[in-house]
Amino acid sequence: MQLLDVPYGIFEWFLEDAYGTRMDRLGEYLGVRMLGYPYMQRAYLAAVCIAVIGPLVGTFLVHREISMIGDTLAHTAFAGVAVGLFLNATLSLSLSPLLTAFVTAVVTALLVELLIEHGGAYSDTSLAIVLTGGFALGSVLITATDGGIAVGIDAYLFGSLATVSRADVALLVAMCLLVGGLVTLAYRPLLYVTFDTTGARAARLNVRLYKRLMVVLTALVVVSAMQIMGVILVAAMLVVPVAAAALVARSFKRSILLAILVAEFAAVAGVTVSYSYGIAAGGSIVLAAIAIYAAVLVGRAFPLERLRAQ
Repeated sequence: MQLLDVPYGIFEWFLEDAYGTRMDRLGEYLGVRMLGYPYMQRAYLAAVCIAVIGPLVGTFLVHREISMIGDTLAHTAFAGVAVGLFLNATLSLSLSPLLTAFVTAVVTALLVELLIEHGGAYSDTSLAIVLTGGFALGSVLITATDGGIAVGIDAYLFGSLATVSRADVALLVAMCLLVGGLVTLAYRPLLYVTFDTTGARAARLNVRLYKRLMVVLTALVVVSAMQIMGVILVAAMLVVPVAAAALVARSFKRSILLAILVAEFAAVAGVTVSYSYGIAAGGSIVLAAIAIYAAVLVGRAFPLERLRAQ
């Protein structure tokens, strides 16, 4: 028996018997047929997982004021996908584009952390160079094959509900458990490093280790979410729900919880609108999140009490 047979068997049972059956019943009860379609069930589950891991990692990034790292890693992950597709097309290999994207994003994440640590006032410039360089490399590799891999890369660029496979959902569920578990175990050191690096060093915490852990987790989240969100928009799920939650949250933990709730609502709404109108899932989810952010912003500017007084 292979090592992954047991956990994948558990996932298959969950997807079909536990989650799938309940979605079928919910669809029948509400009279919404799409909830009974297996590919829509996978899309909803994938979106829900993204809505957990995105804000969970993004909250630390936003409060460290390095939210641009998500966009940087998304664009270098695109280069990793292009590398995998290019090698498959030119050398007749069978590499998984997600595997090459994982490797590229993790290596870039460690490089980016060094740039942030030693770049000083020019760290934003360094990140911008890495971001544009990664996207440029990807576009060069696409054109180097006379556009032969362009069709295969479209799903990674813009995301797609139809291409969300069982393996993609299994990966996202695994990442949800991994990222959630690591953040839970390392929550206090990560919190300390996020808000008081000097104090963390004085307390003899391995600041460099925890900073690198966070950027590596960001890389894993970005690559895992590419299939449904698309490279161009995946970084938004690290930032927009967190920005909305930060407007009203009174503590860091509450900020994380509220950001996840915002992301979950945006994910479910976005996937539903995407199916209903045949538009991009990633764009729909991000626009829904931005709409929530705008509503919270307006609510803060014009509170209910002020409207009642008028």
